[in-house]
Amino acid sequence: MSVSHSSVHPVEAPPLTDAANNAPRVRMKDIQGMPGTLGGLVLRFFQFLFAVAALCIMATTSDFNSVTAFCYLVAAVGLQSAWSLSLAIVDIYALLVRRCLRNSRVISLFTIGDGITSTLTFAAACASAGITVLISNDLDSCAKNHCTRFETATAMAFISWFTVSPSFLLNFWSLASR
Repeated sequence: MSVSHSSVHPVEAPPLTDAANNAPRVRMKDIQGMPGTLGGLVLRFFQFLFAVAALCIMATTSDFNSVTAFCYLVAAVGLQSAWSLSLAIVDIYALLVRRCLRNSRVISLFTIGDGITSTLTFAAACASAGITVLISNDLDSCAKNHCTRFETATAMAFISWFTVSPSFLLNFWSLASR
């Protein structure tokens, strides 16, 4: 009876590795500033704070509605403040119940919303800065207008945009790394 016998082939042991080459990798979900983290909540708070400051400063001037760029700034920072407040509430909820907000659909929603609101806020701040420079430097009519308030509101809108940008970039990076 001819029966085949199994043969054992020697296998080399895997090479030994040192711990320096296999250091634990930092995952994207560990980065502060992402949704559901304390850093993300702080960013949302400052986005809201500076957007509301720009809105209140511009809205308290009596003649902001005579310039389209200033009306656009009020609308853009109003939208930015509403968006930032709603996401801050979501972040607070996620932190309180220890819920992970790293679902791809949630991250997509946050990324698209941050992208739209940051673009609108930046465009409105740029337009308002142009009109403010026109009023103060070129027309030299700051005596009749509220140039200091216009400049302050524009600066607050730019700072709000600066705080939205890290949120957008971190969310976009998280989507791209999936």
